[in-house]
Amino acid sequence: MKKNIFLSKEQSRAWERWKLLGLYDKFEQLVVLVLTFLIALTVLLSIWNLGITVIGNTFRHGMSLDITDGHVFRKVFGMIFTVIIALEFKRSLLVTIEHRFSLIQVRTVILIAILAIVRKFIILDFTAVKADKLLALAAAILAIGIVYWLVCDTSEKNRKYLQRKNRQSPLPDKQEKKER
Repeated sequence: MKKNIFLSKEQSRAWERWKLLGLYDKFEQLVVLVLTFLIALTVLLSIWNLGITVIGNTFRHGMSLDITDGHVFRKVFGMIFTVIIALEFKRSLLVTIEHRFSLIQVRTVILIAILAIVRKFIILDFTAVKADKLLALAAAILAIGIVYWLVCDTSEKNRKYLQRKNRQSPLPDKQEKKER
């Protein structure tokens, strides 16, 4: 193996793993990298827009941004939650690359859905919304919360099962190997 003096140890290991991937796995990793770049760009633009909104509203209202105003609150925190959702999505893509999961973790997708619904609750104008829409959002977050609990509970049970199984069937020790 030829050593590249321009790459760090982590980059060299990543390059070695890359060379071992099949064609579809490489395609999948490239798609994830492109999506990660696009989401990072979206986050930067969202932060820029958020900064302009906050600073613009501050100067427009005489150096005081009245965050207690419902409209301002919903607008600013809706924008903040948009950035948080994008960051969480980007992080899940990076975990996919680093740990070589073939798919994004289900728990992460559910968490992002919960964040999106919470964002919707924050930006919702309760004076203008009908009760059926509010009930539908509440039912959606309850259902997604139950699914999240089930997924987490199942993965915890699987983890405990594998730990018990590994303790019950230990690897053969040196004495057993000698007898064979």
